[in-house]
Amino acid sequence: MAFKENLLKKIQIDKMSKKVIRSIGPPDSGRKTDRETMRHLLDMGLRKFRKERDLDLFILDSETACGKILVLDNELAIYNTTPEDVALRRSATVREMLNIRNIIRILNDADVVISKREDSVRTIRKECIDLLDLSFDRADLDAIENDGRVSLEKEYADGVTECLSLFAELLDYVSPPKAFRISNHNIVGASDTGKRGETLFGPVVIYSIIHNSLKLIDAQLNSSIKEKAEFLHQVAVGKEKASKEGPDVFEYLKEAIVKRAGL
Repeated sequence: MAFKENLLKKIQIDKMSKKVIRSIGPPDSGRKTDRETMRHLLDMGLRKFRKERDLDLFILDSETACGKILVLDNELAIYNTTPEDVALRRSATVREMLNIRNIIRILNDADVVISKREDSVRTIRKECIDLLDLSFDRADLDAIENDGRVSLEKEYADGVTECLSLFAELLDYVSPPKAFRISNHNIVGASDTGKRGETLFGPVVIYSIIHNSLKLIDAQLNSSIKEKAEFLHQVAVGKEKASKEGPDVFEYLKEAIVKRAGL
């Protein structure tokens, strides 16, 4: 199922991108950028690795003399110049630094730097996602729904969670506010902002990993109202009635995507 595999790759790309961005500290903070995750992200795109002196370069088009080159270090700068020029600016030899023109190039790279840090991560993220065919039809959604149903029936938590993550991606569902979190539960839902700036969360999907129970609250819950958080907890443990339960939740999510996509 190409669509499912591509959507899972997109989710992975997004997670990796967010992880790298979270690791980037303010300039001169001394914090280490998560280079390992960034390297994995780069490997999912079209950039080719090249070692130049002590620099790890990832080049978008290695066939041309001048291309977009990312240096894998704390700054994650992307250059529009040659690998040799990047090496001179970032890892000059003593002999090269004796040349006044080289010194000017080393001290001022604004003419060749396209982006740095978080902006560079977003550029790489887009490059990776642009390689994926994320078009889908109803048959693709039916297949995901069926996978979820089978996983729920067989009490395969990883399969249920994967199905929910796929549907959540297509519906822009997110993790819940702190007040709505429950340990050992996978909870996702639509998030909106109320007139007073409060977070409105819902519809809400609640999956108990331990009890293999799947429930849906088809309503928006105000995260600032304590009773709404209590209601969600009561639905999760079965003391309040859910709008839908079990496999019907998958069907609800699928139909919401069908309506949203106009299929």
